Amino acid sequence: MPSKTALLAIGGNSLIRAGQRGTIEEQFENAQKTAEYIVELIKMGFNLVITHGNGPQVGAQLIRSELGSGQVYSMPLDVCVASTQGEIGYILQNSIQKVLWEKGFKNPVITIITQVVVNEDDPAFKKPTKPVGPFYTKEEAQKKRQIGWEIIEDAGRGYRRVVPSPKPIDIVEKEAIRQCLNDGMIVIAVGGGGIPVIKKNGKYIGVEAVIDKDRASAVLAKYLEVDYFIISTDTDKVYLNYKKPEQKALDVISVDEIKKFYLEGHFPPGSMGPKIEAVIDFIENGGECAIITSPENLTEAVFGNAGTKIIKSKT
Repeated sequence: MPSKTALLAIGGNSLIRAGQRGTIEEQFENAQKTAEYIVELIKMGFNLVITHGNGPQVGAQLIRSELGSGQVYSMPLDVCVASTQGEIGYILQNSIQKVLWEKGFKNPVITIITQVVVNEDDPAFKKPTKPVGPFYTKEEAQKKRQIGWEIIEDAGRGYRRVVPSPKPIDIVEKEAIRQCLNDGMIVIAVGGGGIPVIKKNGKYIGVEAVIDKDRASAVLAKYLEVDYFIISTDTDKVYLNYKKPEQKALDVISVDEIKKFYLEGHFPPGSMGPKIEAVIDFIENGGECAIITSPENLTEAVFGNAGTKIIKSKT
């Protein structure tokens, strides 16, 4: 296969698996397995940009910040995202480099702390919906409301802070990412959807929000004009009527077809929905091919033997 470019967006299960505490040792072990799959793509001739989620890690960072607030400086959400970008970037960078060296490759691996621009007038800022951080009792929640936090009751498990999840519109470091990619580096970027910033008076200012990782990845994939936009998740394919008796796997599907299924409600907001939105956005804005699959099926999915492939048209 000739040299091609891919953006690979890896999910949270690549570092912390269901039932795990999420210790650093566990994250390194999981990252090592993920790195094996990533290096297979590099062996196939791909130039790679890797993006990743940070849900559990940023939640832990918020807890640390809150518990230690009486002794050390507190960290706003944008800084927590920046911190986890460095943490996860190091774990992935170290693990990928190790496997590359074992396989005889010398590609440099670099992590770029990435800011992602959102619109300060985005409707999401008026209606926060994304739960972050720990659960609180009713009394604790009331105190948090007094300092201006939006708090909701979360599925009977307690009370939780919610923050805006605005739409990403630009990547501040996009040109640096492109240059590193052109120089043959494996680039880790847009961690956790990126550090949310708004542009005001010619300056970037961090805001209290979180950005969906797959949506931000689609913005970067469009800019880089990658050949493949690949989303690695915890299912081997995209399904209609998922986990129902009439469940049906999707193999190769056009963007118009998957958009129709999306509008019919097959892909819930808290699950496959944002991933489908991201691939639709990528292909409708010039992208050629998107793939959704599990880590162990990455290479077979590129060859069309696994996963769900979304293309412009079947004709």
